[in-house]
Amino acid sequence: MGATGWIALAVLVVLALWGAAVYNRLRLLRNRVENAWAQIDVQLKRRYDLIPNLVEVARGYMQHEAATLQAVTLARNQAVQARDSLHQQVRGAQDLTALAAAEHRLGGCLGQLMLVVEQYPDLQANAQMQSLSEEIASTENRIGFARQAYNDQVLAFNDKAGHFPDVLWARLLGFVHLDMLQSTSSAAERQVPQVRF
Repeated sequence: MGATGWIALAVLVVLALWGAAVYNRLRLLRNRVENAWAQIDVQLKRRYDLIPNLVEVARGYMQHEAATLQAVTLARNQAVQARDSLHQQVRGAQDLTALAAAEHRLGGCLGQLMLVVEQYPDLQANAQMQSLSEEIASTENRIGFARQAYNDQVLAFNDKAGHFPDVLWARLLGFVHLDMLQSTSSAAERQVPQVRF
């Protein structure tokens, strides 16, 4: 083998090593994204498991609020279905939007339930109701932190997979852009409320 052959072999070895390094880094980042999603999933399941208990405790006190309780149950079931559909396929923007919309509806229904609960002092004083309310509030905070961690991991992955020259290997190896979790609130809902005295 002549000098040209050795140079060509050296270039191929360098390209192969570089490609392996890019693949390993992208795989590591993709695994971190999957782990971050799993953390969201765990917290969503926790919330979904708490809601039926909350509804049952409230049902004993709120016989005249059946529509509110049914709305919470329906919103919970829709959110569970949206989350479950994400387990069966790659998470795309449309699927994430559907989950975010279902979660937004569920949050609204839970908020409505808590407003109604305030009209029932005996229910507010119920130890089981207080405990469940605290668990749900804690879980909401955990979900928020898990969503932030997910978006951070997606950003790191997209940055690595989108920079030249790594983008060439990323596309060749099938690493595509991942979508972040977005809020479904409208522009009006995103406005900061103004307080005037």
